Amino acid sequence: MNPAMSVVVFTAIAGAAQGLVVALAMATLMGVAMQGGFVANTLLLAAAMATVGLLSSFGHLGRKERAWRAVLMWRTSWLSRECLVLPAFIGWTLLWWALLPADGAAPVWLPLGALVLAALLWLCTAMIYACLRFIQEWAQPLTLVNFILIGQGAGLVLASALAAGADEDALLRRTGPAALGVLLAALAARWASLARNAALRPKSTLHSATGIRTPRLVQTSMGMSAGAFNTREFFHGRTQAFLKNLRWLFLLCGFVLPALCAAGALAGGPGWLWGLAVALQVPGLLAERWFFFAQARHPQNLYYQVVS
Repeated sequence: MNPAMSVVVFTAIAGAAQGLVVALAMATLMGVAMQGGFVANTLLLAAAMATVGLLSSFGHLGRKERAWRAVLMWRTSWLSRECLVLPAFIGWTLLWWALLPADGAAPVWLPLGALVLAALLWLCTAMIYACLRFIQEWAQPLTLVNFILIGQGAGLVLASALAAGADEDALLRRTGPAALGVLLAALAARWASLARNAALRPKSTLHSATGIRTPRLVQTSMGMSAGAFNTREFFHGRTQAFLKNLRWLFLLCGFVLPALCAAGALAGGPGWLWGLAVALQVPGLLAERWFFFAQARHPQNLYYQVVS
């Protein structure tokens, strides 16, 4: 597939916003003492991140004034459901911010509602891709697992960086170890999905598509003099070397290096290691999400292989 950067940015930043709100909600439900101003600012940051993600998702639409129609198929479409749940998540986060007491001790139903909406949003976003059975790379349970673990890991790292900067030691004692654990779990799950996808073989071949039984069948032209919608939108055009390098980049920057920073901070290192972990993770997660879309092999590419 040829990833649209607007969707790459949306899924990466919205997932991190969900993880940040979940981290804050869990800390609130566990009774972690936090300053009211810190909680309010964190909620505003999460709402702003989710809003930026929502706005960026409009970037790949041809007729943006018709975007509202995306919600009409909510009974059968995961995309429509996502379009309903995301604004609800943003609205609930802002409601939590608006009703937050000065001491930061919010009513239980506010963080509980945030947890439910974050879980629903992860489900809707992941199922947009996991329900496409003809794309084998996406049609697997690890798609949902990775969306949750990667988003939650990013949210916990960001929460730890914010807590370290604001001297919220009680929160950092909870989010720090959790961030390291979730990062390692996310790395294991993403590695498992990469191994699975590398072993996949297309269910259809040129032989089965054409009915030609010759031992060696090679396509040298797609039968057109120029590119078309199919060649632009369903194949990224990058080399295998580029994909290999990008894979190592997002594994290192998205998981390994932030985990090392987290381990160093937990071992008594300086608090700025959490900020470094966030800085490393941002390009890593964007690269990971681009790779997630690009690695998907659409069946139509069995035909549109070569532009001659």
